[in-house]
Amino acid sequence: MNIRSLFNRLFPHACLLCGASAGTRPLCHGCQADLPWHIAPQCPQCALPTPGGQVCGACLKRPPAFDRTRAALAYAFPLDRVIPRLKYQGRLAIAPALGACLVEVVASSPRPDRLIAMPLHAQRIRERGFNHATEIARVVATQLGLPLDTASCQRIRDTPPQMGLRHDERRRNVRGAFACSGDVRGQRIALIDDVMTTGTSLDELAKTLKQAGAAVVETWVVARTLPPGDIA
Repeated sequence: MNIRSLFNRLFPHACLLCGASAGTRPLCHGCQADLPWHIAPQCPQCALPTPGGQVCGACLKRPPAFDRTRAALAYAFPLDRVIPRLKYQGRLAIAPALGACLVEVVASSPRPDRLIAMPLHAQRIRERGFNHATEIARVVATQLGLPLDTASCQRIRDTPPQMGLRHDERRRNVRGAFACSGDVRGQRIALIDDVMTTGTSLDELAKTLKQAGAAVVETWVVARTLPPGDIA
């Protein structure tokens, strides 16, 4: 038994949601099972629920630059309370729980050449002290043995928050917001983010990577915002 295993046995983690003993995991088994897992048939490109898992009408009308989306959970309670605590209150202990949820869903996916977290503008990094998407991506990279690339993509415009904007306004807001300085030619890349709402930021980043020569760009998100009638 190594030092870490002994420490975890003597001082088990408390579940982030209920406070019960969770052993070596950030969530206890009960809370893990009760999360709003996104298991309904869904559009393979944007992960919105669709009959039989067909490509949705929106993706047929305007195909996004990313090729596939894997979403672990629906953005509902308790995710709508937990994720803001990570992003805006610096509760970094939440990131391992979110990353572990994402790993459960993407573990069987074809392995990408690298992971890239949704980049924050340098000003946002200075304000918060961290990039929450990168913290989640570190967990995924470690558990799946994948390289995490934190240098190739940059957010070159400090865009206003997307919240409250209509879909077309969101597209205009992030247009030209990213740059790719790394060599991604011919590579399969998975983008990591916390929540996909309309997917416009991920679409713009995927487009930037495709223009730089990436062959396949997938989006791996912890949670997907769903229409109210599709949330269990």
